[in-house]
Amino acid sequence: MTTTVTAAAVIGAGSMGAGIAAQFANAGVPVLLMDVSTAAAEAGIARQLKSGGFMHPGRAALVTPCNTTDDLAKLADVDWIVEAVVENLAIKRELFARVDAVRAPHSVISSNTSTIPLAKLIEGQSERFAHDCLITHFFNPPRVMQLLEVVTGPATSPDAAAWVTAAGTDVLGKTALACRDTPGFIANRIGCFWIALAIIEAINAGLSVEEADAIVGAPFRIPPIGAFGVLDLIGVDLVEHVWGSLQSLLPKSDLLWSYDLGAQPLIQQMIAQKLLGRKSGSGFYRVNRDGAKRTRDILDFATCTYRPERKVALAALTAAGRDLRKLCEQDDTVGRFAWRVLSQLVVYAATVGPDIAGSVADVDLGMRLGYGWAEGPFQIADRAGAAWIAGRLRAAGETVPPLLAKAAEAGGFYAASTAPLPSTPLVRLSRSIVFDNPSAALHDIGDGVACLEHRTKMNIFDNQVFDAIGVALADVPKHFRALVIGSDHARAFSAGADLGWYLAQVKNSDWAALEAFQIAGQERFLALKYAPFPVVAAAFGLALGGGCEVLLHCHEIVAHAELNVGLPESSVGLIPGWGGCTQMLLRWTRQPGGKRGPLAPASEAFSQILRAKVSSSALEARDMAILRAQDPIVMNRQNLLAAAKARALALADAGVAAKQPDLLYLPGPSGRAAMMVAAQTEHAAGRLSANDLAIAEGLATVMSGGDTDSLTPLTERQVCALEREAVLTVARRPATIARIEHMLATGKPLRN
Repeated sequence: MTTTVTAAAVIGAGSMGAGIAAQFANAGVPVLLMDVSTAAAEAGIARQLKSGGFMHPGRAALVTPCNTTDDLAKLADVDWIVEAVVENLAIKRELFARVDAVRAPHSVISSNTSTIPLAKLIEGQSERFAHDCLITHFFNPPRVMQLLEVVTGPATSPDAAAWVTAAGTDVLGKTALACRDTPGFIANRIGCFWIALAIIEAINAGLSVEEADAIVGAPFRIPPIGAFGVLDLIGVDLVEHVWGSLQSLLPKSDLLWSYDLGAQPLIQQMIAQKLLGRKSGSGFYRVNRDGAKRTRDILDFATCTYRPERKVALAALTAAGRDLRKLCEQDDTVGRFAWRVLSQLVVYAATVGPDIAGSVADVDLGMRLGYGWAEGPFQIADRAGAAWIAGRLRAAGETVPPLLAKAAEAGGFYAASTAPLPSTPLVRLSRSIVFDNPSAALHDIGDGVACLEHRTKMNIFDNQVFDAIGVALADVPKHFRALVIGSDHARAFSAGADLGWYLAQVKNSDWAALEAFQIAGQERFLALKYAPFPVVAAAFGLALGGGCEVLLHCHEIVAHAELNVGLPESSVGLIPGWGGCTQMLLRWTRQPGGKRGPLAPASEAFSQILRAKVSSSALEARDMAILRAQDPIVMNRQNLLAAAKARALALADAGVAAKQPDLLYLPGPSGRAAMMVAAQTEHAAGRLSANDLAIAEGLATVMSGGDTDSLTPLTERQVCALEREAVLTVARRPATIARIEHMLATGKPLRN
């Protein structure tokens, strides 16, 4: 089901409510943000602008600040009303009665509560209200966190639930997960238990903060922030409210009562001393900043004072590596702690899972998206061995929940589950593989459309990817109508060139191999640009360097909203060499509202590339002239490939007219001089290093067209030749080797 939201409202302008309003605006939906005062709503918008809640500052104009005293009647004009006020049942009920009196007959209302059951929220409200009300639990920050828990009850209209699910998925870009009306729903029910379990067991075992977080990190495939880090993020002061609220709703037989976090003397002392986590600057971790240098202090449990963070050196952890089962089998403090966390997590998930979710897959999805785990508890259990866990529990005289016992007999939770395993977009679309090699594959995705998939690490380009592009260029006209470039990679459309291979050629002074690699990329990308069939990119995640350059050559780009795209080659001492400079010159020449003449577009492209600018969103990529007005933006990554296929078919139906090669009119030596004056000014101000200045010289030569004049047109290949010459020149600099080595070692740029 696909739907639209013409207008929305969010009541409550705290960090969560304002963040939800910002996400509506990110999706292009006008939204009212209400609080007790208009000033409070304005402050909420300002906080989101500062914290990055908006994908583009201009989207803040879609949020109208107002108040619940004077402006409640405006709710009659919106489709979806989201309540995000304080977690107080009486306050929510009073607000709901007022809202119900003025809202539109077709509207739905949802609460962002994380602790109050839906049955309690609708108690005493009208039948119409109960029909249209449900819970939509967003996770903070709403722009970033993918999970949207949707909770319905017996009174909820199926149409309202379906509409909200579709709108949350297609409009807001979230993964809507159906949850039962139980305390904490799915993610927080399991997540809060895990936090309490890990923290209390670590304290009891005498482990330090950094030791415990390391143990529950890599072996469990849980983010290195760990349980202590997560509680710092949530806020230690919320233990009484969040965990206390859960306990008040759960029977004493629930295992959460065995891990009463709020009753821990350490937690009580931290709250008394205002050691509340990130909000107070000090919690279990305290971050110290000295300029660019960042160090951490660790809370000592015995004294409640801080000491410097120590490197974790635990023999059992080193011996087991990422093998969780091997770690749990270690007969020492570390092994016993790991086993206790694993076994009790699995026991709890298996005990409450049937009550809170429709399948083990839903529980795992909730933890992956809500807490950032690579695997949910049932996936973790299957990796360690469900039968092994059950057998060890029985041997210790502990109870084995029925769901775990069933999984042990079947060979795993997923072997015992009847729910279909989720598949990825390309897997769903692909009918067959037409061609593949170790680095790429060409899929038939139906309806006369082929899809070129990278299969390299971070989808980087190597010679075998260029071979696959060559096959696509030859085969698509014979057997297909259009080509999509995209994949199911978790992080990157393409992170660019194979820097390891590139570095080896530089160190060996194999300039011929480097130039041949550049020519291969330039020719393949130009062939895509002038292909007699539509070429559409499904762009997402990181599209850097060569990843951006291939996008610039496609007929159209269908972009995920959270696209990080740009040409950051200068950060590794290089210059874009696969037509990126050439196409950015053309993009800026045609940018709506941009300055005309040879110098202005060249200067814009020069500055953007020299600064290694990468967009923080697809909307910002439009400002950077990488995306054009006709390039669609998709909010939900899961819809991206299908949307790209649909655009490719639409372009094929419209017909691809033979395109005359582009010509560039560039400013020549005077333009180069002007660009270098700007670069030298930045250098004098300390914003560019000496090596940056050397890169600027090569880049300015390319962007100005070398020795040309503004009346003489240059072909794309002529400018590409300038790119190659500039790349080979800067590649010979020792500083370039240092930058590439630093990037490969740390993943961060070196400004030497």
